[in-house]
Amino acid sequence: MDCSNLLLMELDIKTNLYKGDLGTYIVEDNENIKKFYYDGKFVNVYFDVNEDVEDWEYSAIFDLFPYERFENKGFYVNDVDDDYNPAWIIKFEYIDDREKMQERLDELLEIFQDSLEFTFNEIKDKNEEYK
Repeated sequence: MDCSNLLLMELDIKTNLYKGDLGTYIVEDNENIKKFYYDGKFVNVYFDVNEDVEDWEYSAIFDLFPYERFENKGFYVNDVDDDYNPAWIIKFEYIDDREKMQERLDELLEIFQDSLEFTFNEIKDKNEEYK
């Protein structure tokens, strides 16, 4: 497992300029995380599939991605449809307690990894359906 640190930066919501650092968090298997920042209201984690997909897979992934898994745990999920491959911004409220924030981030990463695996398993035999 790849393990690394992510620095949570605070960005000004109006100007998108850097305001400061809020902490460093340890993440495993973070190859799907592309951006990680706090906008003054929510922590934003930008995920993608970390691989090139075919056109039919693009549609199938968004159709079959289990959004409810995130929503049931209090995360807000938004599709990023201007990216070459499927991507999402997942938001949650910032927690001032570093340990609790780490736990929340770990929960999100686990849900995302499970959801991505589920989605790729679901689309395996659906290429004719989406072509």
